[in-house]
Amino acid sequence: MIQLSIAEIAEIVGGTLVTSESTLPADAVVDGVVDTDSRLMRPGGIFVAKPGEETDGHLFVGAAREAGAVLAIVERELDEEIAQIVVADVVLALGEFARAVVARVHAGGALRVVGITGSNGKTTTKNMLAAILERHGETVAAKASFNNWVGAPLTMLRITESTRYLVAEMGASAPGEIAKLVRMAVPDIGVVLKVGLAHAGGFGGIEATAKAKTEMVADLAEDAVAVLNADDRRVLAMRDATSARVRLFGLGADASVRAEDVVSGRDGTRFTLVIDDQTAPVHLRVLGEHHVYNAIAAAAAATELGVPTADIAATLSEITRAERWRMEVLGGGADGVTVINDAYNASPDSMAAALRTLAQITGPDRRSIAVLGVMSELGEFSGEEHDRVALQLVRLGIDQLVVVGPEARRLHITAINEGSWDGESVYTDTQDEAFELLRRILRPGDTVLVKSSNSAGLRFLGDRLGEAFA
Repeated sequence: MIQLSIAEIAEIVGGTLVTSESTLPADAVVDGVVDTDSRLMRPGGIFVAKPGEETDGHLFVGAAREAGAVLAIVERELDEEIAQIVVADVVLALGEFARAVVARVHAGGALRVVGITGSNGKTTTKNMLAAILERHGETVAAKASFNNWVGAPLTMLRITESTRYLVAEMGASAPGEIAKLVRMAVPDIGVVLKVGLAHAGGFGGIEATAKAKTEMVADLAEDAVAVLNADDRRVLAMRDATSARVRLFGLGADASVRAEDVVSGRDGTRFTLVIDDQTAPVHLRVLGEHHVYNAIAAAAAATELGVPTADIAATLSEITRAERWRMEVLGGGADGVTVINDAYNASPDSMAAALRTLAQITGPDRRSIAVLGVMSELGEFSGEEHDRVALQLVRLGIDQLVVVGPEARRLHITAINEGSWDGESVYTDTQDEAFELLRRILRPGDTVLVKSSNSAGLRFLGDRLGEAFA
């Protein structure tokens, strides 16, 4: 974080500063880590006591102080020997804190901010772009999927006066949330990847989702750049909603940043990266042809920041995985079983893409096994979207389906109704049951996809299978 006195921070967040003889004084300057997790505190840190659904950050102010925190942002004054800023709403204060810090560094002229949103692919694209940019200057990017009102500002507060690039992932589960994050970070480049049914329950349908994603580019300045997916008609339509200059990415000739000659296999995807009149070969080792879109979106943002095409292609070719639990290839040991752990998140689009990849990379003499859990946050669309996944799975010829958990049982029922009645679909209540079943039925050469929403926790089943067949 940049250096600020605790009095300046109090003024920024509109809070009341409480100090004593045993705490830092008002004019003390701090620049330590800012976090809501007391376990991540370091000497000189700032602890944000966020109330939560299961616990309350105010209970951990003492632990944060013992770990080295010197300032706490709280909603009520506590009997703790630490300087405190008392605010009405800690989350709103955190956002205002981030907005002010980004604005100060941005005003210095060196910082460039990229905001990334979309129903799928945000984290992968963010990681790819950060990998490209960190070779050209100090880069701050979100950890994991830190993309909401808490995670995004915590990422923003990691910047310093020497930070050249801030890559901010911006997610939302309801209208207006992306707009607030955009006002917080004020991106120089806004990237929109795809409009799908992720979090459809919160938005109310795909058109409402498209409207919410448009918030990324609607308020961009005229000298900013909107990077849009030319192959998604709802994203492409956003060019009429922004005053920023538009840069298109995609697979077709109308995109100035595109992938040509795309060929996928078990070792990843090869393509030719085209940026305006320049070309370069890419071997994207991240499994799944759908990740090509994430790669060329990152390339489009990077080229707007002055990174040469050859450098972009070279870095993309060196990336071996998108993120923990995202198309992560495990196993492949003595038993010859390959496990693809893609169970950090799941939406209808990402589920369909993962199943296509499973079918695509499984040879004719090998078996494909899909271990699936629930796709959450789909609201009224949940039933029909789970039916659609089951139908696709049958049509793709996936050899074996294992459904895990009561919330996902409809996948099993629909698969049977669509023709998977000869033991090709099996339902298990728990991960332990699924693990024991898979231990019995898997054989050398099998490729196993584990896919579910984060809430189902199948990523841990994927890890267990990866260890068992390492």
